[in-house]
Amino acid sequence: MKDELGQHLDVLRRYALVLMRDPDQAEDLVQEALVKAIEGASSFTDGRDLRKWLLAIVHNTFVDRWRRQQAERQATGELSSMAEEGSPPAQLSHVHLGQTIAALMNLPVEQREALVLVALDGMSYRDAAECLGIPVGTLMSRLGRARDALRAKTGGGRQPDQSDRTPSDRVQRPPLRVVK
Repeated sequence: MKDELGQHLDVLRRYALVLMRDPDQAEDLVQEALVKAIEGASSFTDGRDLRKWLLAIVHNTFVDRWRRQQAERQATGELSSMAEEGSPPAQLSHVHLGQTIAALMNLPVEQREALVLVALDGMSYRDAAECLGIPVGTLMSRLGRARDALRAKTGGGRQPDQSDRTPSDRVQRPPLRVVK
């Protein structure tokens, strides 16, 4: 199994980056998850999807960290951290991509992870629900809320009438795309 772990590193890193929003923390999350995977290799059964098993370990490791951080914040009375704002890219398509990624990163964790597993990693609803340890209906609800929130934040929802728009609003925006 150790030889096969390398085949899934890109997927694990991408998923961890979406969860952590910081490349260094994402790398730490992947390393911690891989250590857990290697330590728990005896619980992996042949014939099971290794990618789903590894993603579930990354998810569970993230949830463990998140819960630990929440407990620490409550104990110290800290407020939640602030979102980072990057400088906008020069090209319009990069601006929209940046806005979409920023909107994705601002979604609640449960919506973000559901959207990433299904829309970006191409997992089926059933596989993603199994990976997250939730019913398929819950996953579908989270996906619906995530998609609605992304549409609202990126202007992909209902288009206002031309008379309601300012000249800057009349810029044609490309449709939301899946980025792999």
